[in-house]
Amino acid sequence: MKAPKNRRVFVIGRSLSTALGATTEATWRRAVNNEAGFRELSRCSIGTRTIVGEIPDREGEGRAFDTPKERHNWNAGYVLQTVALCHDVLADAKLTMDGDVGPRTACLIGSAINGTDSLRHAFLRLQAAGPNGVSPYLLPNICANVPAGKAGAVLGFTGPIFSPQGACASGNHAIGIGARMVRDGDADFAVVGGVEMPLVPEIVLGFANMNASFKLRPTDRAAADPGQASRPFSIDRRGFVLAEAAAAVVLAAEEAVVAHGLKPIAEIAGIGWTSDANHFTRPNQPTIVRAIREALADAEIDPTVIDAVNAHGTSTPTGDAVEVGSLREVFGDRLSQLPITANKSQVGHSLGAAAAVQAVLAVMGLQNQIVLPTLNYVPDPELVGPDFVLTSRPHRQEFVLSNSFGFGGTNCCLVLRGV
Repeated sequence: MKAPKNRRVFVIGRSLSTALGATTEATWRRAVNNEAGFRELSRCSIGTRTIVGEIPDREGEGRAFDTPKERHNWNAGYVLQTVALCHDVLADAKLTMDGDVGPRTACLIGSAINGTDSLRHAFLRLQAAGPNGVSPYLLPNICANVPAGKAGAVLGFTGPIFSPQGACASGNHAIGIGARMVRDGDADFAVVGGVEMPLVPEIVLGFANMNASFKLRPTDRAAADPGQASRPFSIDRRGFVLAEAAAAVVLAAEEAVVAHGLKPIAEIAGIGWTSDANHFTRPNQPTIVRAIREALADAEIDPTVIDAVNAHGTSTPTGDAVEVGSLREVFGDRLSQLPITANKSQVGHSLGAAAAVQAVLAVMGLQNQIVLPTLNYVPDPELVGPDFVLTSRPHRQEFVLSNSFGFGGTNCCLVLRGV
């Protein structure tokens, strides 16, 4: 094989839809205002009061590619959401697909649940209408790479497309693999991120029954204020708030940025990825520490250079404790001066999209020199030491570490640099 080009990789566009807002600007505005986007589940009914993160106004976009017929055929929510995401992030990057750019543009959009909603619909149709009730679009709807392919058909890029399957680290895997492709010369541009539409009864109940997600109790502080349901690192943390989201960035090689007159807004400085070989859901500190250190080594920096951490921070008792332990091992006494942000306290846990949401918000934090909050924090004596950001605040930063870990023992950490 030919030698890689070893190019620098820049972020030139970003877009996201979260429980805080259907647009990047709405999400950022509310995030900086220290708000959470949680409400009671409305996408389906499971018989109990359940707090989730739903993208507001998701049904009313009215795009040319989002028609009633298209919604009927593409009834997996992540498909058209991916097309909309790719459209928006390319527009933000001011990157126009043409005969030169399209073939050099890759698209990697991760998801953990994929088209589960479409599969559920097919089961119900089979029971109600028999074999002919199952849509011929079922298989494309549940095929993980098809949303990126559908986006390419609408938008005109013809570079490599696939869906990194890294559970809750999928978004970082997409960014990491896309960055390597651009660095090495396999593509000049890459649309990378994650989309998740997990709010179907079986998925909601599955997470609840394995005691991973937040269960509302009448006496809980979230009973009166749903915004307090997600509380990473807090002494009363009781699981994550399941959420919808879509997030992506556009990556570009340095020479392509110059050649096309584009504007870089951040740089992918380092990537570290490991697996635990330990347990299918419980995180493992030694391999998480290794992933963080590999990301720092790839960026060719030491821990003293990191200015802030965007934590995985799911609000699970074990997960949060292991992450703090890992950060202590890497950063030592300096951890008390290192701002720790947990975006899931505001937007919930969107599984395969979560890491991409973190990456976009970290990039915007670098652009605006602001660190976002870790909401609802009540100190846990066993996790004292880190500088958990209680409210958003100005903070000078050049390098940010963004952590992401997933079921199956998969870990992927990024170092982002401001420009």
